[in-house]
Amino acid sequence: MPLTTHRRLAMSATLITALACGLAPATAVAAAPAAPVAPATPAPDMDGVNAALNAAMADGAPGAMARYTGPGGVRTATVGVRDRVSGAPMDSRARFRIGSVSKTFSSVVLLQLADEKRLELDAPVNRYLPGLLPDDRITVRHLLTHRSGLADYTNAMFDKTVPGFEAVRNHVFTYHELVALSLAEPRTTEPGAAYKYSNANFVVVGMLIEKLTGTPVAQQYERRIIKPLRLRNTSYVHPETRIDGRHVRGYLHPDEAGAPLVDSTEQTVSWAQSAGAVISDPADLNTFTSALMRGRLLSPPMLDAMTTVTPTDTTQTRFYGLGLRRYDLSCGAQVFGHTGTVQGFYTYAFATRDGRRALSAMANTSNRGSVNTVLGGTLEAAFCGKKTAPAASSAKMSRSLTARPAEADLPERR
Repeated sequence: MPLTTHRRLAMSATLITALACGLAPATAVAAAPAAPVAPATPAPDMDGVNAALNAAMADGAPGAMARYTGPGGVRTATVGVRDRVSGAPMDSRARFRIGSVSKTFSSVVLLQLADEKRLELDAPVNRYLPGLLPDDRITVRHLLTHRSGLADYTNAMFDKTVPGFEAVRNHVFTYHELVALSLAEPRTTEPGAAYKYSNANFVVVGMLIEKLTGTPVAQQYERRIIKPLRLRNTSYVHPETRIDGRHVRGYLHPDEAGAPLVDSTEQTVSWAQSAGAVISDPADLNTFTSALMRGRLLSPPMLDAMTTVTPTDTTQTRFYGLGLRRYDLSCGAQVFGHTGTVQGFYTYAFATRDGRRALSAMANTSNRGSVNTVLGGTLEAAFCGKKTAPAASSAKMSRSLTARPAEADLPERR
C-alpha cells in the first residue's frame, strides 16, 4: 500500500533526527574508516643549525655555513669569515672544495655506465683494467663499498699534516702512481670481508670511468651530472689550483698545538682526483643530493643498489652503500649523502630518501676532528627539528651521532 504523504514526512523526519544524532539506521551504509595521517615533516631547527655552526667556530674553524631546502623553502645560516685576511664574512653562495663528497659524483657516473651495460658491478676490476690489481677477486662493487682491501695511501702521505700537504700541494700525480702507493702497503682486508675506507678505491673508479668512456673524468661529470642538473657552481679543475669566483678560503690545522693555521685553498688535489677534487657550493650540493634521491640520475634498480647499505661501525647508525653514506638520526629519519674532508674544508651533503629535504654544511678548516663532529650536528637539527624531552633510546641514538668523532676521509692528527 503506498505511503501517505503524512507517513513519508514522519519517516523522513525520523531519519534526519537519527543522522543528526550520529545514529545510523540499520539499512545505512557504514562510513569508511579515516585514512591514517602521515606524520608531519618537522620544520628545520635553524637555531640548532646555528648552534652547530657556532660550535664548529668555537673548536677552531674560522667560519661555517649551512643551507637547507625542504617543503617550506630554503633556509641558510652563516657564521664567521670565509677569508681571514680580508675579513670577508662567510657567504652561502661561495664555492669550496667538497673533498670526498666527490666520491658520490664518481659513483653516479660509474653506476650510469653499469645501467648502460658497459660494466658489471660484480665483475673483477681486472676485466676492465687488465693487470692493475694483484687480486682478481676484487670487484667493481668492492671499490664502491670500500671492501676491496686496498690500503689508503693517504695515511702515510699525511702522517705529518703540514709537511705532507706542502709536499703534494702543487704535485700532479697519475692514477697509476696513486695505485702504486696503495699497493706498496699491505692490504687491509680480504676482498669483500669488511668495510675499510680507502681513497684508493675511488682512484680506481676514476680509472674505470676513463677507460670505459675514453674521456677524462671531468667531461663525464659535466655531461652526466653538472649540465643535466644545471649545477652552475660545480666544477672539476684538476690539476688547476685556483677556485674561481666567490669562494671560501680553507685553513689547515697543524699538528703542533698553538701553531698558526695554514691557508690550504690553492692546491691541485691531485692526491685525490676522482676521490675528492670536485668544487661546488651549498645550493648545487642540495640540488645534486635531492636529484639523486628522486631518481633523476639513476634507474630505480641502480638507485636501489646504491642505497643498499651495510654498517660501518658498531652503533648501527652509520652505513655505506655504493659511494653513498646513510646516517640514521635520533628522530628515525634516514639521510643519504656523503661527508668530505680535504685540507681546509669539512663538508656534509645529505638528503632524505624521497629527496624532499636536503642539507649541505661546511666549515673552512680540517685536521680538527672536533670541528667535523659538531658540524654533523646540523643534520639532527635540520632533519629532526626542535627537540622535546627525548626518550632514553632517542637520547642514546642522538649521542651516538653527535658525541663521537665523525668519520673522516683523511687521517686526523688532532
